[in-house]
Amino acid sequence: MKRCTSDGLSVYLAAVERAFHGEVDYAQLVKIYGDSSEGQKRYSPAECVGCERKAVTGYPDPEHVSTSFIERANLTMRMGMRRFTRLTNGFSKKIEHHAAAVALHMLHYNFVRIHQTLRTSPAMAVGVTNRLWEISDMIALLDQEKSN
Repeated sequence: MKRCTSDGLSVYLAAVERAFHGEVDYAQLVKIYGDSSEGQKRYSPAECVGCERKAVTGYPDPEHVSTSFIERANLTMRMGMRRFTRLTNGFSKKIEHHAAAVALHMLHYNFVRIHQTLRTSPAMAVGVTNRLWEISDMIALLDQEKSN
């Protein structure tokens, strides 16, 4: 059975159901925040004072209810693409440009970049490819897409 954890955002309920059709052990990890008026800086979130685990579908194991993996993935994307950092001018004016930037970042991250812990690319680690890609391979994909 697949496992899935999200935060408490309500749109995830329908999205997880649409993606897995109930064939998932799904839980939500809802963070409880303290009062944000106690001298917090303007762009700082309120202090997290606790969290509540809620089983939504199936039988999620409380030991595996965590948002750590997706939080790390989000941090990697924000640090790798400054357009996700608050208060920058590196944003895309068109959604198509934004989607293309995300796709290029993820392609490079998974196929071209050697990861320190894996000592290879994630795509090689899971057997999607048998070699480390180069930037020229990414460009060739773009050229191939244009010609189709």
